Amino acid sequence: MKKKGTPGLYTRTGDRGETSLLGGIRVGKDSLRVSAYGTVDEAGAALALGRSLASCTWVQEVAARVQQDLFVVCSELARPEVPAAGARVEDGMISRLEEDINEGLKRIPALRGFAVSGHIPAEAAFDLARTITRRAERMVVRLSRRELVREEVIRYLNRLSDLLFVLARVEAHEHLVRVVMNKVLEKTRGGHKVHETITLDLARQIAAAAEEKAHQIGVPMVIVVADGAGNPVLLERMPGALLASLDIAAGKAFTAVALKMETEKLSELAAPGGPLYGINTTNGGKIVPFGGGIPLYRGSDIVGAIGISGGSVEEDIEVARAGVEKWNQLQGR
Repeated sequence: MKKKGTPGLYTRTGDRGETSLLGGIRVGKDSLRVSAYGTVDEAGAALALGRSLASCTWVQEVAARVQQDLFVVCSELARPEVPAAGARVEDGMISRLEEDINEGLKRIPALRGFAVSGHIPAEAAFDLARTITRRAERMVVRLSRRELVREEVIRYLNRLSDLLFVLARVEAHEHLVRVVMNKVLEKTRGGHKVHETITLDLARQIAAAAEEKAHQIGVPMVIVVADGAGNPVLLERMPGALLASLDIAAGKAFTAVALKMETEKLSELAAPGGPLYGINTTNGGKIVPFGGGIPLYRGSDIVGAIGISGGSVEEDIEVARAGVEKWNQLQGR
């Protein structure tokens, strides 16, 4: 019984090594059931650490939702009887983990071999959470051989450990991409200043030359002329051009300005095994690593770019070069 005037945080009811399960049953603190939900709680603390260190918004959102899930897991394990619906692990929670795993795998290169952790704190924290979750899973399996434990709890913990592995890899990959991009920008920053203006009249003349070339080769194209900040000044969709090409052409123009290179060159760097493999997953998916985007220069300064999409890579490049040629003529080059 709590003495009068004592703080509400402690009750002294566990001073003899016992605790209460949900429902009031007293058990030893070293019981397997208490150890099981206590280890799940430990995994949740490690997950919270990973979330606090993560820089990827998607990872932060997934981690926050899983933290809420783990309260349900702990609650179910703290009950010796089967809990009522709504207070227990459901199939939908497991399905959501699988959806998150699949989404995470889309954000990283194909996994090969073992992953060595520790490149950044967030990655290490998620891997720590994963190993604790594996320990919790083993405890729950042992518990299920002695007492009632629903299969859904074991399945949830099994999927969760897989998801935590993926979250660690996503954080490590995004960090690597940022490092590589910074190095690329450092190497290219020295010789070229970026200006953020290009007139609509000039953009129309560039687009007209590109459109003429597209008519010559018989392929309807989407043509985007962007300013020095990568923002579209003009976007033209020829009749019959693919709707998907609207975003792709704009992405090529943005990429050519952002990385100060033709996207044809980027395609080599971003190929599997290349130093920029996976770069297309950054910048909100705006980076497009294949030919058809070319910077526009005034002297040594980048003032914009042209992005073309609608045909094969070779056709896109041919049409883009027609627009660049027009630009160079306008500059007296």
